[in-house]
Amino acid sequence: MSETWRNMSASDLGREIGAGRIDPRELTEAFLDAIDAHEFGPRIYARTMPERARAEAEAAANRARDGLRRGLLDGVPISWKDLFDTAGVATESGSRLLAGRTPDADAEVLVNATSAGTVALGKTHMTELAFSGVGLNLATQTPPNINDPALAPGGSSSGAAASVAHGLAAAGIGSDTGGSVRVPSAWNDLVGLKTSSGRLSNRGVVDLCPRFDTVGPLCRTVEDAAEILAVLEGRRAADLAGADLSGVRLMVLETLALDALEDQPAQGFEQAIATLEAAGAVIERRKMPQVAAAEALSGVLYSTEAYAVWGETIEGDPGVMYPPTLERFRAGANFSGVEYIRAWRELDRLREEWLAETAGFDAVIAPTVAIMPPDIARLTADPEYFKARNMLTLRNTRIGNLMNSAGLTLPTGVPSTGIMFLAPSGGEERLLRLGTAAEKALRRG
Repeated sequence: MSETWRNMSASDLGREIGAGRIDPRELTEAFLDAIDAHEFGPRIYARTMPERARAEAEAAANRARDGLRRGLLDGVPISWKDLFDTAGVATESGSRLLAGRTPDADAEVLVNATSAGTVALGKTHMTELAFSGVGLNLATQTPPNINDPALAPGGSSSGAAASVAHGLAAAGIGSDTGGSVRVPSAWNDLVGLKTSSGRLSNRGVVDLCPRFDTVGPLCRTVEDAAEILAVLEGRRAADLAGADLSGVRLMVLETLALDALEDQPAQGFEQAIATLEAAGAVIERRKMPQVAAAEALSGVLYSTEAYAVWGETIEGDPGVMYPPTLERFRAGANFSGVEYIRAWRELDRLREEWLAETAGFDAVIAPTVAIMPPDIARLTADPEYFKARNMLTLRNTRIGNLMNSAGLTLPTGVPSTGIMFLAPSGGEERLLRLGTAAEKALRRG
């Protein structure tokens, strides 16, 4: 039975708990045992929190017995990326620079999730300080891709994705600054939600680029994404009933997002488009020059902020970092304050144009990632290959961050490929309803 539980959605597990057919204590033990026994457990989890998990499961079991459950996910075990503060447990953000860093309090989103009754299993591996898209981390661990452990898992929420895909958590909580939820979700055949900037609290979350950092779930279904979003912010979940694609207007983004597509992502995306169109969606293809203009600003925007946050810490012991990651951070020292402010002013202008020109569509769609997961051994041996693959990996997802969008990725049916939906900031509920309808069509198709 525990093997079946490990492959169920978080929402289905919650329903089984509510019906009295699953005891949260047994469910939590099943996941903890699986983590300990799994060949890739140490590559996925930086550390587990068994005492906390068992105490939370015990409390959830008592509430279930007394008819006092706090919501659908009360008693459901989830994993947390190792940049969310956990009281009394090390939170190191995948970096030797933060070795032994142990906060005194939980991150605000973890406080909310705990209040909703979820069970915190442990902390998952991630890329160094969250500044990489392929998921490689030579300082700690590189988690395995679900379709081939020799391939990169996607990052920076690499362990979060692997924990769900390998059945070692019902859902994972990650962060997305340039694609760090959506890339590993796509490469591990999961659903990933990038929330709007500011929608969820970043208090107690280790920073990378605060103006771009967002929190979001990696999970099995769109329903799970909606329920977890609600848990993380302490609200009711979006109503997904009756979601339908009839008459939904979707814009295929042709600028940049379709360039240099590898065969499988192109195949998955075109198959998905055909399926959505057959289900009633209206598809229109458009070029958006704002995207290319925004991409040209990304170097100064991301690296300047990242180095401003981490430069002093990094320069205290730069030798512990993977050299290409160190180089990427240090690039931020080359830009002046004038250049940085000018870039933000220009991006604000481009965002306004994007919003105006996409206003007639329910969502903008694109392949989540242009390439397939690269080989870990080659990434490790060839720094230039790592840099080139990393930038191409993040190119499409970063559009959502640059354009201040909410984003959702769904599996296309072709392994390790995803279709990405972008909606205006604050549009998560609309996006989740659209995603529910798209998910149904894609699973049928």
